[in-house]
Amino acid sequence: MTALSSGQALRMAQHALFGSDTAQIDAELLLSAALGATRAGLYAWPERQLTPAERGRFEALLERRILGEPVAYLLEEREFWTLRLRVTPAVLIPRPETELLVETALALAAPKGAEALRVADLGTGSGAIALSLASERPHWQVLATDQSAAALQVASDNAVRLGIRNVGFRQGSWCEALPEGQLDLILSNPPYIAPGDEHLGQGDLRFEPASALVAAEQGLADLQAICNAAPRHLAPGGWMLLEHGFEQGPAVRQLLAEAGFSGVRTLADLNELPRVTLGCLEIQGD
Repeated sequence: MTALSSGQALRMAQHALFGSDTAQIDAELLLSAALGATRAGLYAWPERQLTPAERGRFEALLERRILGEPVAYLLEEREFWTLRLRVTPAVLIPRPETELLVETALALAAPKGAEALRVADLGTGSGAIALSLASERPHWQVLATDQSAAALQVASDNAVRLGIRNVGFRQGSWCEALPEGQLDLILSNPPYIAPGDEHLGQGDLRFEPASALVAAEQGLADLQAICNAAPRHLAPGGWMLLEHGFEQGPAVRQLLAEAGFSGVRTLADLNELPRVTLGCLEIQGD
């Protein structure tokens, strides 16, 4: 086996991944993981020779990436909000647009100051939403639920590793595991892609759990189930926040309105696409 420097390894990987919009950063991340080095270090010492073990790890990671496997699964981590989360193929890969849920929840609750709000994240997956909120508001009581035991294990492991203690975990489908009439805020990024959507056969989606992506009724089935059940679990004046597809805003607004929510509106993400719809549970008698 001929010697291979880190500089040569980077060039080799970028050539192998040619055509990908993320070829350079993917090459840097995979080589950094294989060497246990920083990305800056790769360029500071491009002449560094890879050991046979390092080269073997790097080539194995590169081969998997060439076949399309997401970098987040290869590295078993993804950054979200201010956190570095462990992710596995049992959970959806957290995406930047979902940070809008966290941002909106924090802004909604700001007038309540230091109140210990009761919050639930439905279909928590890696715990991205629940753990981000809990890390920002240590006095909140956050409940993270998921139907998947494997996903809950990933989320609870993340909580332990990050030292976040104000999150509880329960198994159940959507609102099944929630207390009744007690919550101030419910959030969810449920499956909202329609079965047969062409995007399911592209990119990272090919490797992510279908149960976290696909919903019946043109992607609206789980959104409707959550809207129908949530009022029983929210305190009067409580809020519901839902992520959805960019074309589903009108349908989700209708679902929330029919379920008794007022002040219903849709917010756009950083790409200026309609992404999160929210509403406040009407207080009876007002």
